[in-house]
Amino acid sequence: MTVAVKALFFDVFGTLTDFRASIAREAEALLKPLGYALDWPAFADAWRGEYQGALEEVRSGRMAYCKLDVLHRRNLEITLKRFDAGALGEEQLRELNLAWHRLDAWPDVPPGLARLKRKYLLSPLSNGNISLMVDIARRNNFPWDAILGADIAHDFKPKPRVYLAAVEALDLAPHDCMLVAAHSSDLKAAACLGLRTAHIARPNEHGPGKGEAAPTVPVDFAAKSLEELADTLGA
Repeated sequence: MTVAVKALFFDVFGTLTDFRASIAREAEALLKPLGYALDWPAFADAWRGEYQGALEEVRSGRMAYCKLDVLHRRNLEITLKRFDAGALGEEQLRELNLAWHRLDAWPDVPPGLARLKRKYLLSPLSNGNISLMVDIARRNNFPWDAILGADIAHDFKPKPRVYLAAVEALDLAPHDCMLVAAHSSDLKAAACLGLRTAHIARPNEHGPGKGEAAPTVPVDFAAKSLEELADTLGA
């Protein structure tokens, strides 16, 4: 089925990338040789667990906009202390913080994006900063036409400006665009602004059975993978 939209925007953390396994792997690779023996998935969960609170500092106006890399670094130091691993040097901290730039895609994503690109403009619509999005794209062969999201809006989802700035950047109307995400709250915010929506099931995003297997809000499309979405959209 061909859909009358021109651009597909994508959430990245969780929707396109398996951040939990990737961060656990990167933390182990850096910290284990230093003598640390942590529960690596729990460490990844704890680091990610600081995410929304940090974003809310900016969304609420209590803190000026800054790149997600800066917030990740602050959250990293909090998490390391919680795991009694707070004695790292500056270069080690910097390298570990860049773990978010080395996330691996879910297996369906590169082939799914390649098919969708035949019919639609593609861009991330992420809270991640531009350099972070570029590095993930190059690592995983994401064929973006643009890098949109928080860095151009100077705010974080689900603030309306983040979605609308992406739409405006491509000189489109909201109904010309579709957000593809694994998070119902993200899709609800986009739909309220007139974007179309597609939910991708990531039931294991936060560990086995700890993710959205189906949307909890009305969406235009729901699929188990990007390849299934490409089938549905005739790409």
